[in-house]
Amino acid sequence: MTAQDDPHQKIIAAAKRRFTHYGYTKTTMAELAVDCDMSPGNLYRYFAGKLDIAEAICREASVQTADDLQRILTSPERSASQRLHDFLFMDLRETFHKLEKDPKIVEMAQIVTAERPEFHNEGLAREREVLCRIVELGNLSGEFNVPDPDFAAEMIQAATLKFSYPQLFTRLPLAKLERELEGVYQIVVAGLKAGCAACVDPEKVAVEA
Repeated sequence: MTAQDDPHQKIIAAAKRRFTHYGYTKTTMAELAVDCDMSPGNLYRYFAGKLDIAEAICREASVQTADDLQRILTSPERSASQRLHDFLFMDLRETFHKLEKDPKIVEMAQIVTAERPEFHNEGLAREREVLCRIVELGNLSGEFNVPDPDFAAEMIQAATLKFSYPQLFTRLPLAKLERELEGVYQIVVAGLKAGCAACVDPEKVAVEA
């Protein structure tokens, strides 16, 4: 079955066109059914509601971003610090350009994030896995000295979350965001290189105690 023949993909493609042109809130399930040449009842067989379609669109984009970021791990002749820089700036630029190109998608992303926080957390977890691996590679090479890479990855993500979904937080232009991110990156990587002996999840410490 091709993507055009797959009802799920057909609905998602139609929804992308509608959401991009008219916006999420101004699109109805009835309109999507017409676009897909199916009855509203048939449309509901595949998706329980408009929010489920929006989540599917966002998940597709999130998985693609995670796959793109994974390739940083296999880039030849890059130090852990350079891989971290690549990760943070690729995440910023790719997301910024996507949302700048389709500004109405920002509205949809905000709604999905608010209504389906578990989906948002899934996306963060996928990206955090890559961050953790970068920290582990730094430990293996002797570049970093981080006792708890999982916790370090979580804290790096927390410190840079604004730059992962820039238009959800600010209307700064890309050049200003890159300036801010470079400063945050320099602080983070300096800490990783100095040896973050205290960079351990306090919840784990409490359990072990």
